[in-house]
Amino acid sequence: MVNGTFNIEKKLFKMNNDIKRKEEHIKICLNKPVEHFISTGFERYRFIYQAISSIDLGEIDLSIDILGKKLSAPVIISPMTGGTEKSGTINKNLAKAAQKQNIGMGVGSQKVAIDNPEISFTFQIRDVAPKILLFGNLGCMHFINRLNPEDSKKAIRMIGADSLFLYLNGLQRLIQPEQNIVKGDLITKIKEICRLASVPVIIKETGHGISKEVALKLKDTGIAGLDIAGAGGTSWVLVEKYRNSSIKSQEVAETINEICIPTVDSLLMVTKAAPNLIKIASGGIRTGLDIAKAIALGADCVGIGLPFLKPALHSWEAVNELLEKYLLELRIAMFAIEAKNIQELKNTRYLKRVSNK
Repeated sequence: MVNGTFNIEKKLFKMNNDIKRKEEHIKICLNKPVEHFISTGFERYRFIYQAISSIDLGEIDLSIDILGKKLSAPVIISPMTGGTEKSGTINKNLAKAAQKQNIGMGVGSQKVAIDNPEISFTFQIRDVAPKILLFGNLGCMHFINRLNPEDSKKAIRMIGADSLFLYLNGLQRLIQPEQNIVKGDLITKIKEICRLASVPVIIKETGHGISKEVALKLKDTGIAGLDIAGAGGTSWVLVEKYRNSSIKSQEVAETINEICIPTVDSLLMVTKAAPNLIKIASGGIRTGLDIAKAIALGADCVGIGLPFLKPALHSWEAVNELLEKYLLELRIAMFAIEAKNIQELKNTRYLKRVSNK
């Protein structure tokens, strides 16, 4: 390791369209306004402060048991990247921080590495994070378009994954310059992948939320949970807007980006529709207070992505520093409502809705 970053094995990258797109995504997320203008909805809720507390900050237990792992905090670093040398460095730095804090992490879409096995190393992080809860990642539409359900096994083996994200990105695909939408029976494909996969499968949205109706369609497919990825955080429609040179397409992206479900609304819908599934709240989680509110509203854990991107380009220590800030904020929020552990936070009576907007 040099200057806080990892030496990534030098390999020749064939700059095909998929790899080029990965590079563009990183550049856009670092330099363009890609977050929803629509709020997450967390501002509608406020904790009722308990001025006399019976607990000490040091005795608060943030740990959770999820997907066969015991995490030290209810946090997953959401999937972001992979497939390029720069993204390999990012993944290593994210993984080292995840290992330090004993939390979860997902890698970016692995389809590019299934098509180009020589770049698999940019997704492989078990050498620096042997014990973390690690998620593989493939797009649901890939299985309608090009991938065989058996390819889910390749993604899992490639990185030694404990679970597999299957992501939904219909609106994003409509704005991509490639615009490679293919119609097909996703529910049947998801059932087949769940049957074949050796690890639990989580369905993940990509910034526009999961509705009650979609949760009801998915809950009996064999999946273990849902990552709602609601509006309020990164919008992949906006990311693709900046990749698209067509002014018309850019204007269309701005318009349809409003078709979304704020994170809080999606979380409440999914909690009611599929109470027995694991619920990961992502989409605009930006503070430890957001984490606390998400869990009090029904989430089992949260996913955070974009805030870690710039720190991960610098060093794993920078990622770790931001994680520690979030976890301190979470502890203080729990102290303020006398919640000694995550279960007590989930069951708190001290979260009140203060706005109907």
